[in-house]
This record gives sequence, C-alpha cells and structure tokens, in this order.
Amino acid sequence: MTEYQRICLVHYHEIGLKGHNRKTFEQRLLKNLEALLSSFPVVTIHRISGRLCVFLKEGTPSEVALEAGSVIAMVPGVARVSCGFKCGRDIDQMTEAGIAAMSEAGPMASFKVQARRSHTDFPVGSQDMNRIIGGNLSDAFPDVAVKMKDPDVTVGVEVVQNAAYVYARSEAGIGGLPVGSSGRVVSLLSSGIDSPVASWKMARRGAIVIGVHFSGRPQTSDASEWLVDDIARVLEKTGCIARTYIVPFGDCQREIALSGPPELRVILYRRLMFKVAEEIARREKAGALVTGESLGQVASQTLDNIRCTDAAVDRPIFRPLIGTDKLEIIREAERLGTFEISSQDAPDCCTLFMPRNPETHAKLPRVMEAEAQLPIDQWVSQLADAAEVHDYACPSYRPRDRKPHAEQG
Repeated sequence: MTEYQRICLVHYHEIGLKGHNRKTFEQRLLKNLEALLSSFPVVTIHRISGRLCVFLKEGTPSEVALEAGSVIAMVPGVARVSCGFKCGRDIDQMTEAGIAAMSEAGPMASFKVQARRSHTDFPVGSQDMNRIIGGNLSDAFPDVAVKMKDPDVTVGVEVVQNAAYVYARSEAGIGGLPVGSSGRVVSLLSSGIDSPVASWKMARRGAIVIGVHFSGRPQTSDASEWLVDDIARVLEKTGCIARTYIVPFGDCQREIALSGPPELRVILYRRLMFKVAEEIARREKAGALVTGESLGQVASQTLDNIRCTDAAVDRPIFRPLIGTDKLEIIREAERLGTFEISSQDAPDCCTLFMPRNPETHAKLPRVMEAEAQLPIDQWVSQLADAAEVHDYACPSYRPRDRKPHAEQG
C-alpha cells in the first residue's frame, strides 16, 4: 500500500462567523499553531476550504501525528482536529488512504463515508464518492457495518483543488477564539484550583493572559511560587499564558494585620492586590483584571465584599467562574491538567494572617476609613516595582518595557 503524507485538519466554528474579520482570526490561529507545534515534524500549515491543514513530514509515525493532534485540540480557537492523510484526487487512492485511516481509528462496529468536493472540476459528486468509497471500505472491513446515523467512525473525504484529504480519527477541540485576538488581561493567579481555570477560560476567549501571583514571602516560604510556575508551564503548552509577576506581599499583609480592623483584613488585602494588579495592567496595557472567584464560595466572595473590592480599581474585573460550583471547577482543572498541582499544600498570602471571624457583609465607607490609615499608594508602587517577572511561550505576546512606569504605545 502506498504511504501517504500525514496531515491534521483543523476545524473551527466561531472563527467562521467573523465575516470580514475572519481572515485576521484565521491568521492568528495559524501563527499560534506554527509556534506551538515547533517540536513536531511540521512542513507547513495552510488554509484550505475554511479549515487549516497541518502538513507533517513524510514518514512521520502515527503516534507522533496523533500526539500533534492532541496538542492542537487544546489550542484555543480549535473546534475539532482530524488526523489523516493527503492523497491524489483519485478514487483508488482515496480508498487506500481511507483504509489506512480506518486502521488507526480504534475499535469500531460501524462507519460511514462523508465526502465533499470544494471544486466541481472533480467529475465525481459527493454522493457518488460516498457510495463508491464506502463500498470499497466495506469490502476491506467486512466485519464493520455501514451505518448512516450515529456511526462509531465517520470517514471524511475532502477533495480540494489539487489533492484530497482523508481522515477517520477526530478529536474535539476546546473551541473559542485564538489567543491574541481579544487584547490583554491581568489575572490574579494563585496556586489554588480556581484561578488557573479562570485564566484558561479567558485565554479561550482570545485574551493574552498575564498572571500576577501574590506570594506570602518573606512571611512564608516561596513554595506557592514554584506551584504557580508549574501551573504556568501547563498553560504555556497551548499558548494560554504570556508572563507572570511574582509579588512579595507578606510584609504588607503583616502591616495590615497589625493596624487594621481584624474582621476587615481580607477585604483590605484584596483591595491592595487589585490596586497592584491594576498598576501592572497599566504597565502592560491590559484592559481588564481576572479573578477565580465564585459567588459565596468563601468570605471574600459575598456580594457585599465583592462590591467593596471592585471599588478599589477602575478597570473592569472579569470573573469567569462566578456562577460555577466547586465540583465543576475541579472537573475543568482536571481537564486542563492543573488539578494535581493545585492540590498540593503550600503556604501563600491567602492563608497568611487570616482573622478568626472575617466580615462577610462589609460596608464600603468603613473599609475606606480603615484603608485611609495605610500608605496604600506607596505600597502599590513599591510592590509593582518589586515584582519578579517570568516569561512563557505565548506566540501572540510581545513584551512591553519592563522598566517601572514605562509607557509604550
């Protein structure tokens, strides 16, 4: 049997609805894929008939092609990826490629062929291709039934201008929009379960995510910082994070704990965090802040307390998980691959100097009165300047000047 070139067909949904801007979104996704697949034997990536096609080097083993497909499926903007073969516009070659594709599709009891031609210069119509190629594959796999509705495997045959693409193994993608198509956000990133999922959800909507981690250092160890780096490495695999800022927050927390009302400590901590994150967002030209908060999950996440913390900043604050319960968030973290990392114990600023009875229904005037006793503006500048920067591989991110207060267009 002839050995055909392996390909991965990248299908998208939401990008296809973008009208005149569609080409911009397609190009962003293409560039992201080129960078994220740099360790695979990719020859080129082209746009063909409303899809992107990743061409792999001849002789690429099946396991490598399938691994590339799994990476592609987790890239924001990808609705589905199909691993298969490129062959000539010839029914016999399409049949051979179909046999090879079905052989790698796993156990099956039924199949169907779904063919389409993008150019009518190919003389055989879609329905005739379905019938002819389906009959040939049925002969090659006599124990597999032909089933037109809900088969175990659908063999796709796409005839384009100069070639045909045949595949039988498809994997659902995560959908959304390509990272880099929706601006920048700054995400308050802890080593816990929630905030990595919130960051990932924003990346799925096309945002470049810049993380800010508030470490309890020097009042605690730096263990949470290492966990955040591990989390960022997971997000980095699919281009979902560009940079993290590690802010040593422990001393300021200690000062708040010594001088502020005990029941308001959590609110005062979070207002300061938001102000520092907003200063970093200003320097990064990011348009919004992101948190992993879920309504009512902990004391700081009641409506009254959320209102008090939101009032600390001018930028919008996105909470992708606000209506999500903990079990749903855990499932998302497991899917993302961060759950085991986040499940490890590490002292961080969230557990430092916690009051015995935190206020759950804070009133903004009283919070403002307590905050007025603290050198907040001075702390914001000092903490932002002291932040340690860690960069990650995000194809759509171009770093701004790291110098404090630097403004660039």
